[in-house]
Amino acid sequence: MLMIVASMTSMLLLVLLCPPRMPWMSVIISMFILILPSLNYFPSLHNHMMALSSQLDLMSLLLVILTLWITALMLLASQPILHSNKTPTSFLLYVVILASILLIAFISSNMLSFYIFFEASLVPTLLLVLGWGYQPERLQAGAYLIMYTVTASLPLLLSLLFMYKTSYQLSFLLPAWEFYSTSSQLNNIWWMFTILAFMVKTPLYLVHLWLPKAHVEAPVAGSMILAGILLKLGTYGLLRMTSKMLMLNKLVSAPLLTVCTIGGVITSFICIRQTDVKSLIAYSSVSHMGLATAGVLTGTLWGWQGSLSMLIAHGLCSSCMFSLANMSYETTQSRSMYITKGLLSLFPSMTFWWFCFSACNMAAPPSLNLASEILLISSALSYSTLTFLPLAFMAFMAAAYSLLLYTSTQHGTPPSFQHPLNLFIPRNYSICLVHLFPLITLISKMDIISSWI
Repeated sequence: MLMIVASMTSMLLLVLLCPPRMPWMSVIISMFILILPSLNYFPSLHNHMMALSSQLDLMSLLLVILTLWITALMLLASQPILHSNKTPTSFLLYVVILASILLIAFISSNMLSFYIFFEASLVPTLLLVLGWGYQPERLQAGAYLIMYTVTASLPLLLSLLFMYKTSYQLSFLLPAWEFYSTSSQLNNIWWMFTILAFMVKTPLYLVHLWLPKAHVEAPVAGSMILAGILLKLGTYGLLRMTSKMLMLNKLVSAPLLTVCTIGGVITSFICIRQTDVKSLIAYSSVSHMGLATAGVLTGTLWGWQGSLSMLIAHGLCSSCMFSLANMSYETTQSRSMYITKGLLSLFPSMTFWWFCFSACNMAAPPSLNLASEILLISSALSYSTLTFLPLAFMAFMAAAYSLLLYTSTQHGTPPSFQHPLNLFIPRNYSICLVHLFPLITLISKMDIISSWI
């Protein structure tokens, strides 16, 4: 992984020292090139770490590759900034810094260093939202983002200090920590302190209000990396902590699992009444990530495998859906589903991509979303059959709001002020194709995802 860190450092120097137009494509190409050496680790990484200095197992490696993949596509989708006067050099610098922080967080073997980079990712994200957002309300979105994430992260810091005081180590690589209190109530409180920051970052229902606001006000790059990578930090941290302290997880998993499933149903109904395209996709992310969190809380093999599969599938699918929403916004200058209509009659080839990703969002075969939902629903039912009804509602409503999104934007009478030629850009098709290819091929190689445990 030293090669990736050195490459990201060279990208930062390239952005700082070269003219704005020169490093843009260089960074995009470099991101894709960095994926190739990462693939060489797959044969030797089944249950083994590559080095004591980094937590590089298959889960970390998959999320590192996803980070590089989404970052390259996000820069490709943000190319209009390069031709505007919105300081493209600063934008590119923040994106490379954010990608570097995320990569280090995913390969960190120490809980404290993971916490530092977990929190550091907030700064460039906030700068992207405030600097390149669309409306004045982005200030309120930034305030929500800071308030929720920082407030929830302080208990995690106290928990880490308590861990270190008890066991004198914070390594992911060592066996489970041995500092359970004799009081089960104290154990519950301490464990809730530990996972609260991850629940907010995921986000779990009840602490999710920052996400729709951030998505609606963020530029396309902010939405893509927020949905594709940043939300995965929460579930990744939860997976790491749960795998080390499974007994503590079992003490509080039942009430949290209830919040995940019931909250997923409620957010699915909220999706149905949305009129903003980005807001609908954001609330669908809350529902899907709630299902992924439920899989982690079951503590079963299928639940953890399904959760990691959902992280990859949702990262690719939601990222491209936000990109498609931005493409529609460029033609109408509106995100309203009452205005963004009739794309089927104006530009049928773009409708194909909307159909593909709406189908993936509802877990239609042969997408990776299908495999992940099968694993997650099976694990939740094995934990408790009482979850059957909310899980059935979640699956049904996912199909309902995905079809609503597709039919609202593609059918109907298009407004006269639309400019369909804005969609006739080769990079739009490249973005969609590169998102879709791993989404429908990884289902044939589920052993890659499932062998990290």
